[in-house]
Order: sequence, then C-alpha cells, then structure tokens
Amino acid sequence: MDDELLELQRQFEFAQQAKSSIRLSERNVVELVQKLHELRIIDFELLHTVSGKEYITPEQLRHEIAGEVKKLGRVSLIDLADTTGVDLYHVEKQAQHVVSEDPGLMLIQGEIISQSYWDSVAEEINERLQECSQIALAELAAQLYVGSELVASVLEPRLGTLVKGRLEGGQLYTPAYIARVSAMVRGASRGITVPTNLSVLWSSLQQLLQEMEGATGLAVEGSFFQSLFNGLVKEGEVLGTLRAGIHWTPTVFAIAQKECVDSFFSQNSFISYDTLHKLGISQPIQYLQPRFPEGIPLVTAFVHPSMIEMLDAAIEDAIERGSWLDSLSLLPTSFGAQDASKILSLSPSVQSALKANKALIVGDSYLFSSSFVKDVYDRVEKELETLSHSGSSTIILSDDSHMVKEAKAGKDLSKSSEPVETVTESGNKKRGTEKGSKKKKGKSSGARTVSAEGDSENEDYIPTKSKKNQKKGKDASSSQVADSRKVVKKDSIKAQEENVPSEEWLMQKLEALLPDFEEQGVDDPQAILKYLADYLRPMLANYLKERRKALFTENVEKMKILLDNLQRKLDESFLNMQLYEKALDLFEDDQSTSVTLHRHLLRTVATSIADMLFHNLDLHNKLKNGTQVEDSQNSESISLSPGERTAIAKSLPESQSKRALAVVEALEGKRMETFMPALRDLAEESGLFLKKLDKKLERTLLHSYRKDLTSQVSAETDPVSLLPKVVSLLYIQVHSRALQAPGRAISVAVTRLKYTTNLCTGPKVPNLFCI
Repeated sequence: MDDELLELQRQFEFAQQAKSSIRLSERNVVELVQKLHELRIIDFELLHTVSGKEYITPEQLRHEIAGEVKKLGRVSLIDLADTTGVDLYHVEKQAQHVVSEDPGLMLIQGEIISQSYWDSVAEEINERLQECSQIALAELAAQLYVGSELVASVLEPRLGTLVKGRLEGGQLYTPAYIARVSAMVRGASRGITVPTNLSVLWSSLQQLLQEMEGATGLAVEGSFFQSLFNGLVKEGEVLGTLRAGIHWTPTVFAIAQKECVDSFFSQNSFISYDTLHKLGISQPIQYLQPRFPEGIPLVTAFVHPSMIEMLDAAIEDAIERGSWLDSLSLLPTSFGAQDASKILSLSPSVQSALKANKALIVGDSYLFSSSFVKDVYDRVEKELETLSHSGSSTIILSDDSHMVKEAKAGKDLSKSSEPVETVTESGNKKRGTEKGSKKKKGKSSGARTVSAEGDSENEDYIPTKSKKNQKKGKDASSSQVADSRKVVKKDSIKAQEENVPSEEWLMQKLEALLPDFEEQGVDDPQAILKYLADYLRPMLANYLKERRKALFTENVEKMKILLDNLQRKLDESFLNMQLYEKALDLFEDDQSTSVTLHRHLLRTVATSIADMLFHNLDLHNKLKNGTQVEDSQNSESISLSPGERTAIAKSLPESQSKRALAVVEALEGKRMETFMPALRDLAEESGLFLKKLDKKLERTLLHSYRKDLTSQVSAETDPVSLLPKVVSLLYIQVHSRALQAPGRAISVAVTRLKYTTNLCTGPKVPNLFCI
C-alpha cells in the first residue's frame, strides 16, 4: 500500500513539473467554465470570489464558515467575508444555513457565536464573580458588546454549574453574598413589631449596604430584597402576613392587636372605629363581625347587646315616669348622635313604645314620653289661646282663601246693584227713588263683587260708567280686578308665612315652661328645646289653623255686616263732605281764608270720616285673622290720635297699608284736594265705593241741610253759637253752598255777604241778622 502511494506521488509530481504545450488565459478559463455550466456539464452552483479569479461552491463556503466558528467560537460575518473572499451577501446566506443545521450556534447582530464560546465566557464571569461577589449584567453586556437580555438568557442555564451565583434584578451575586444579605433581611424583618411598608425597609438596607461596601459597591435593587424576604416567609423563618406584596404585618403585632381589641371590648362592651384605626385596622366592621357575631355595628362604634339592654332599662323608666331621656348622656362620650339614633331604633322598649304611641324620638338622641309632650303641648296651647284673645298677630295662622271658600261655599255675596241711601246731618234717611229706572239700568250706582276664593279683601267696587264709556272701560276694569286679586293673594301668602308661631317665641315659652332642663345639668338645653320646638311647631300651627278656621267661619257674617254698615256710613259722610267742599270754591281768591277753611274741613269732617274708616278696617282685619273682637257700639264717635292712625295703617295688609298711610299724611296737609283722592284709593282698595255727588243729590242734601239749620236757628238762644249757623244758612240761600267755617273765618264770610242784595227776603231768616 505504501509503495503504491509513493508511486502515485511521483507521477503527480512529474505531471506538475511537465510543461504544458497549450496555455489558457484567465479569460479563457472563465469562458470555459461558463460554457461548461451552460452545457450542464457542471450542474452545481458556483460562487464568484471578490477578486473574480476563483470559484467556490456553497458547500465549501459553509465548510470554511463552520471551520472559522469552530476555531474562534465567535466570528463576525464581515470578517468571514474578508477571510473567504466571498461577497457578504453570500456569506450571510450560507451562515444562516450553518446556524440552522447546528443547534450549538446562534446568529446575533451579524455574529455567529457557539455554545463553547459562551461556556468559556461563563467560566471567565464566574472567576470574576468570585472575586467581586457581585457583577452587574449591564457591565458584562458592555464588555461583550451584546445586550443585557442576551447575557441573562445565556447565563441562566449555566447558573449553579459554570457560574456559581444567583441572578436577581440584573445583578449576579455569589452564594456568600446572598447569605449575608439574607441574614440582614431576616434580622430587619424580625425586628419589625408594627405594620410596615417593606419598600421603606428595603431603602434602609440599600443605604446600609452602600455604606458597608463604599464607592465600589453596586446598588442593590429592592426586588432582590423582596425575593429573599419571600423565601424567608415560605420557609417560616419570618412570621407574619403580607398584603399587596409590600404591606407586612408581623405575627407579634397581630397577636397584640387581637388581645387589645378583645380586652377593650370585653371590659367596655363597645369599641370605636377610631381606636381600631389607631391599631392599624383599616376595615373595622369586617374585622369585628367574624370575631364577635353577636355585636352590633353602629356609625362610629361596635357595641355589645348588653349596652342596648342597659339603655333599654333607662328608657322604660323614663316612659313610666312620663319624663324624657337624652340617650347620649347614657352612652360613651365617643358616641355621636347617629349612633344614639340607631341604638334607640334597636331598643325593644322604644319599638314597643312607638307602636303604642307612648313615646316619640325627637332629633337623633332625645326620647320623650307621650304624656310629657302632651302636657307641654297643652300648656303652650293655652299660651297661644291667651295671646290670640289679646289680638297678637304673630301667632295667628293666615289661610284666608281656603277658609272663606269653605265658609261661603254656595253663597253669592256679590251685589249687582244697591239702592243709595242719603242721610241728612240731622239723621233723617232718604232712600233713592226708582225714578229714572231706565237710566239706572245703564249706569247703576255701583257693584260690589266678591272673588270666588271668598277673600274679603277681594271685594271690589267697580264704578259704573255711562253707556258711552262702558266699552272703553270694560277691559281696563277687568285687568284692575285681576291685578287686585293677585295683590290680595300675595298679601295672604305673606301673612300666612308671618303668622305661624316663630321658633324663637316657641323656644322662649318652652324655656319658661320647662326650667328643669337646666336644673338637671343638661350641657346644651337650647338644643333640646330646638328639637322639641321643631316637633311642636307644626302641631301648634295646625291647631291655630283649625281654631282660626272655626273663628273665621263665625266671623264671616260679622265681616259682611261690618262692611255693609261701613258702606252705609261712608255714603252719608262722604256725600256731606263733598257738599261742604264745594263751598270752599267761593274763597279761592282769598288765599289765607281758603287755607283756613280747608284746614277746618280736614280737622273736622275729614278726620271724623278717616277715624271711622280706620277703626272699621282695623276691626275687619282682626276678624279676618280670626281674632275675637267685641262688638263696637258706635264707630262714628271714635276719635283717634295721629299715632293711633299710623299704627292701624301699618297693621293692615301691605296693599291697604300704603294707601292708609297716604290718608294719614293727607290729614296733616292743607288742601282737601290731596285728601279726597287718598281716601278714595283706600276705600276702593278695601272693597268700598265712594259715591260721587251729582246735581240731584246736591239739591236734596242742601234742602235737608237748610231745613235742619233753620230749625236749629229758631231754637238757638246763644248769640255766639247762633252766628255761624245763620251765616251757613245765608250762604245756602245766596250761593247754594253749605259752608263750614271756623270762628276766625266768620268775619270774612259775613263781609262777602255785604255785597249781596235781598238778603232778608228769604223765608225763615230772622230779621235780626239781615244786613
């Protein structure tokens, strides 16, 4: 065999040394290879080298790549392209084939790395780790020019074999280092006696380690401490409970917490939620209910049923004695009003007493027996009755429209027309005749209408108009009536709000009637009185409403009679005042005399009419408010001072009050022209009609007045009293005017008569006074 090989070597050497007779150029060789490839004689793939002078097959390229990787362990594709002389594209393509066929290789970031390379790297890392105790993966990745994730994935399967250490949070640690840190974690955890956030503990340990290792030491992540701690908990070396991964409650604290809660609850029969919060229990009810199934959760505390039994005995005693009880005074000071309310609702005695109407709960914590409340109510009711008899407007409940509707249901109190009564000064009455009935159908003296609600203030006298003006005034009068009703209704609502017993008044009465609150040492008696007043006030308001309803029903007829009488008196007095006012026109050219006569008429006739009207309106207002009023014998003789008129005006409803004050102001003036419109506005607002003096009525009144004066002159013997009457009689005869003149204006009136002739020709005039 050896001889044959030697022979073949000699032949090969000879062939190489022999000179060829035919030499081919490189171009010819390239063309020849291409021709063979086209003829399919060369049926395998050929790759050009970068120089173009050589060909290489893919299999050979893969073989060379595998050889380089096996020799170096880690080869860059760019370096392979330079080594093989093949384009980088073909190197990358064949490198992928090589890596896919060999599981021990990996292609990462343009490099082929073998497992043997990683093994050698792992050995180097282990040697370094044993020297430093800890290495950061980021540092290793920077040295190897790879990513930290790749380093971690390569080291994990080699931990415990080639690398003697532990990988936590991007760091490699030696077992000795881990044991030392574990001991630190164990000691710190066992030293905790209260619930702690572990992140705070880990921060303290990190600072400690940095101080121990100095500037060369690496920062330890909190996750490393946490993993060590979790292992200690699983092994039972640290006892406690872990919530949400970071909230640690040691067993020693849980035991002390349980003993504290059990001791406090057993001694006091309750425990407040604030106390549990201080002990670190965030959900008190969920913590207590499983431990004390018989307990009762309140708003701010958890109580034992024995506390309800204790309160129940005090409640029974208070109900039997007909007294009251503040449950908060019997409960611990930490209890609030809502806790007391819930305990009262759970008390068997309270439940049975409420069902039997023997007690009631006022506010949240006050319990009153029904007999106690009834006694207080009866005493306050007597006070209200006394005040209502005295006419106090602050305790009368106003509900006019509802009362009148019930009292006058089915009645038609409206008057389409009324005959006019004229009354002479001497007291003789003369009723208007039916003469001229056709005209009166078109223009009646006045119509007083009562609203459907029955409110007496809604009675409106609508002045009649001639046929010529009826259509023109129809819309205006309708709107006026509607506006008047709105105003009256508004006044009624306002009066209703103001006339309910006020809370201050009621509390003052209760304080006077129940002095035992302060005697019993109640800390805040005003609070009890306020709760009691809030409970009694609706009952008292209802009592006043019912009482006023009955009184108002009784007063409806009185109010009707009062208004009818007032209308009759106003008809007489106002017509006479208009008659006297006409005589003032004779003295308009004499300013001083005119002022004197106007003031005299204002101080006498006008004041008398105003006093009569104010007095009757005051009576009507009291009747309307349900106040008992004694029957007035003679309202015409009423004489009021300016202060009394103002007081009455202010006590009337708002719409009447403004007009009444205007009348008071006009009485203090100098002209009748100011008083007359003010009086008319007040009368119309009050539902009264003031008839205007016409020619026919003027003649009738003058005749009656002259006849009355003539009889008085004939019977008079005193010259001083006789002179004014004679002057008035002469003015009727000469000027057809009824003059009302004071003593200081008589001389002026007589002087004017000097220039009048035939003064003594009139009948029934004594010759003694002829001028």
